[in-house]
Amino acid sequence: MSNTPRPWPWFTVGPLCLTAYGVIRLTDPAHGPGFAWSLGHLALLAAVVAFVPALWRLRRWAAADRGPAARVFAGAAAAAGLLGAAAVTAQAVIDLVVGFLCADRAAMDVMFDGVRSHPGVTPAVYTVGPLLFHVGIVLLTSQLAAQRRIAARRPLLVVAGIAVTAADLDLMPLGGLLLLLALAPLDRQRPQGRQRPAPAPAQG
Repeated sequence: MSNTPRPWPWFTVGPLCLTAYGVIRLTDPAHGPGFAWSLGHLALLAAVVAFVPALWRLRRWAAADRGPAARVFAGAAAAAGLLGAAAVTAQAVIDLVVGFLCADRAAMDVMFDGVRSHPGVTPAVYTVGPLLFHVGIVLLTSQLAAQRRIAARRPLLVVAGIAVTAADLDLMPLGGLLLLLALAPLDRQRPQGRQRPAPAPAQG
């Protein structure tokens, strides 16, 4: 019996936490401050934490048994995704702190305007930065599909999940479920690279 620990199901945990965030958000029509605001953003933080090792695992699969170009592409895609994850983390932390410090939504809006007034914050934390997170996931799953290591429908489901969320944040639970459908099976079955030839038997 092997003592090797099974990897955590990051491909399942990340989308589930993202779905939970979307559901909690729907229960908070005022969008903060309060318990729902804080709980939802904690779920968002948990989702990002789960996606970090998931992105790294996708990079390893995409680069395994491949040439330099594939390894560079996978590394660049993973780097973009990790930078995006850092941006989403920063956004979630800012939202949590603002929600904690403010008594109502009007006060939150004033504080958010103050945060965004600093040069570079809006693109880094609210627009371009988070977009890189999605770009990384799409590129890595597309690369694996092109290598026929995962089904071609998986990157399509990832794009659909991202698209519905971008179209309307109220659709985030649906977006999270689409990501779950796309990624959760990867926890159970690792995409396989080319098999290495078995070593020749030693000559006596």
